[in-house]
Amino acid sequence: MNDNKQENAGLDLEDILKEFRDFEEVPSEADDSEAGLRELLSGVDAQDEETSVATEEEAPAETGSVSDDTIRLDDLAQVGEENTSQEPDITSATIRLDTEEVQAEIEEQAEEEASEEEIPEQEEPEFVPPSPIVFDPRAKLRELKRKLVAGPEKRYYELSEIGVGKLQMAMFLCLIVIAVSAGTAVMYSLNMIPENRMRLMVFGQVLAMLLGALLGSYQLLDGLADLFRGKFTANTLLTVTFFACCADSVFCLQEQRVPICAAFTLEVMMSLWSTYHRRTTEMGMMDTMRKATRLDSVVRCADYFEGQSAILRSEGQVEDFMDTYQETSGPEKVQNVYAVIALVASIGVAVAAGILHGLSMGVQIFSTTLLVAMPASFFIALSRPMAVLERRLHDVGTVLCGWKGVLGLSGKAVYPLNDQDLFPTGSVKMNGVKFYGDRDPETVIAYATALRHANGGSLAPIFDQLLASRNGIRYGAENLQFYGNGGIGGEINDEPVLMGTLAFLKEMGVEIPDGTMVQQAVYVSIDGDLSGLFAITYNRTKQAASGMATLCSSRRIRPVIIAKDFLLTADYLKEVFGLRPRRTAFPSHAESIALEAKQASPDAPALALTTRDGLASVAYAITGARALRTASRLGLTVHMMGGILGMLIMAALAVLGSTTLLTPVHILLYQLVWMIPGYIVTMWTRAI
Repeated sequence: MNDNKQENAGLDLEDILKEFRDFEEVPSEADDSEAGLRELLSGVDAQDEETSVATEEEAPAETGSVSDDTIRLDDLAQVGEENTSQEPDITSATIRLDTEEVQAEIEEQAEEEASEEEIPEQEEPEFVPPSPIVFDPRAKLRELKRKLVAGPEKRYYELSEIGVGKLQMAMFLCLIVIAVSAGTAVMYSLNMIPENRMRLMVFGQVLAMLLGALLGSYQLLDGLADLFRGKFTANTLLTVTFFACCADSVFCLQEQRVPICAAFTLEVMMSLWSTYHRRTTEMGMMDTMRKATRLDSVVRCADYFEGQSAILRSEGQVEDFMDTYQETSGPEKVQNVYAVIALVASIGVAVAAGILHGLSMGVQIFSTTLLVAMPASFFIALSRPMAVLERRLHDVGTVLCGWKGVLGLSGKAVYPLNDQDLFPTGSVKMNGVKFYGDRDPETVIAYATALRHANGGSLAPIFDQLLASRNGIRYGAENLQFYGNGGIGGEINDEPVLMGTLAFLKEMGVEIPDGTMVQQAVYVSIDGDLSGLFAITYNRTKQAASGMATLCSSRRIRPVIIAKDFLLTADYLKEVFGLRPRRTAFPSHAESIALEAKQASPDAPALALTTRDGLASVAYAITGARALRTASRLGLTVHMMGGILGMLIMAALAVLGSTTLLTPVHILLYQLVWMIPGYIVTMWTRAI
């Protein structure tokens, strides 16, 4: 025992501490004994100095002297006993350390840590399930309202701030100037003006003409602006006419000749009226758009029925209207081209008159030719038909998408009419129910609802409501068959069920009790026996009636009935709406289903936009576009004829050198004569 202690006491303390320090580098994952040993070492280090002193004082004589750098292991054991409460596995008697095994274990763990640092573990991302798409029925309405506020509503308030009051006041003052100028000219033609008052009268006429130009200064400046924008419009020709009349006024003051003031001021007033029409039309269209709660587009679908294209409804966008409504129309382009030709022709006639009869007559011929080349009503030939049509379309909540929409709606086409078009929701009602036979009423209603629901149409919601009020059971119909003589059939719970008109059930061999004479009713037969009668009433709505009348009045549109309700036969529709069977198509049930499934191409341009339900919204757009195209073409033709005729007359007078007909009264009468047919043509769009 003493020898053992001696050997242990002879160990170098530095070697022991070095081994224990190396042992502290073992990872935290080591076993419990290694952890206890580290704690023991910390205790030894803390009491190192005290233990060294105690060893020197208490060492026995036989062991010899011990250096300050050594410590007896029995004292070390005493220190270990103080830590037995924390590490009970380490005894105070012996501490066995296998240096090689510990070192090997440390190296192995170090290699594992290094490998873990070189290749870090990639954790798989936590799977987050996608959030479900929540359908918000108001989201689409909010998006629509946002676009309407940013576009049509903003533009509407901009136009409202500008207003039309100044235009109306200017037109009224122009009318007064025309009346005074015309009255003075008539007095001059009747020799009612004294010779000593001639210069005053001429000067007054010139001032009246300048006043008319001042009232129409916006139109004259707009004509100049169009010229700088690379366009030559009717207002540009009016501006040229003003300068020509001013030049002629100089000669009128010198020669005491009455200038053509009334005719010029009349053209200014009509130009102001055209601007008034355009502004009110735009305000009306913006007002229609800004009040929309839904937006459907009217598009054309090629090869729809019997090789003909069809006009269908689709989903509309605000941009379909905002990007197209201000585009220059075809008739307006023709009018601009005619204005250039009239200017060139007037210059030619004036040059000829100046060469033949002098500068004064050349200027007079030039100003007069410009006035007769552009009849006054030519300014409203395109704007007024659109203004009249817009008021009609505003009542049904419809706007046209520019001139492209007018052209797209004007060709030959068919228009499919379904149950909702003919009889909208709320117009079909059930007046009474009668049951026959031994069948339970709830069963009869359930069977009728199942067959009616399988067929669809406007009667399906009514039967659904009736079934719900009875808390009935819903069944499914199998082997559904469609008959072309006013009825359908199918199997429900392996029982044959027939539903149709009175004539249909008689034709199918169902026995009908005597005295059953309700024609407008749905009859139900179960297993060959009459089981129920449902009286139906169809109320014709104003929207459907006006829409059908509008479509039937157009020769280039053909209605196609694709309604699924077997009660809506050709004879009944003819009686209710006055349809023309020869011009109305009634396809078979299979064809109707195929036609209803057809949709227009997503790339099809929108021709018009409707903001309300109902047949009249689309019908007015179709017939209104056709009427607008006709009125524009006819108005161009009439006014161009009047202008060409006026230029030919002026050319003849220029060659002859006669100015007796070039009086202010004659020029004003010529303008008024051509205004009569021109104004009548602008009323073409009123009757649609």
